Amino acid sequence: MTSLEHHPEKNIIRAQLRQNILLKDLSESDRAELERDLAVVDGNKGDFLLHQGVREMEQYFILDGILKRVVSNPEGKEMILRFADENDMETSYAALRLGTPTPYGIVCVTKARVASLPLKEWIAFLDRHPGAKELFEFSVMRGMSEIMAHTITLHLLDAPGRVHRFMRKHPELVDRIPSKELASYLNLSAETLSRLKKRGKI
Repeated sequence: MTSLEHHPEKNIIRAQLRQNILLKDLSESDRAELERDLAVVDGNKGDFLLHQGVREMEQYFILDGILKRVVSNPEGKEMILRFADENDMETSYAALRLGTPTPYGIVCVTKARVASLPLKEWIAFLDRHPGAKELFEFSVMRGMSEIMAHTITLHLLDAPGRVHRFMRKHPELVDRIPSKELASYLNLSAETLSRLKKRGKI
């Protein structure tokens, strides 16, 4: 982890942050204020940025790569709730507001780079910038709505239907997510996903 100010690629990273869905409309002075608190984290495939059940939470702005939000049971069985890629974000905002441990982990699906800051500092920033706070809370609610829709989909659609829905909703991710990860997200075996592809069902 390196502070943005001291990162050797800080100019490139600042340009990437300007593309982020939550930060693109900030003024230069507001962005400079936020950037003072940002650290840059590089993760490899499978690395945890956030572990399920912790109370020390971060706000993540994705610069490169793909992350997944996952829930695991004590036996290690995992359910993927969502994927997020460049210009998107990850957060545990609801857990912090509710005073509960984070109910999920955040894991690198691919090699990834994020800019992060403690979630409490991000909330303090939002409290000083109502426009950014409104956009952020809308993004959180939209993400929760998407997760709910996905969970319903797992029960209502057959295997090809689940794959087709994902391809329609997330065409930018279809060729970037490993088949094993995509199959897990869609509650399929990797073999079933491969068989559907070979039979031309998807």
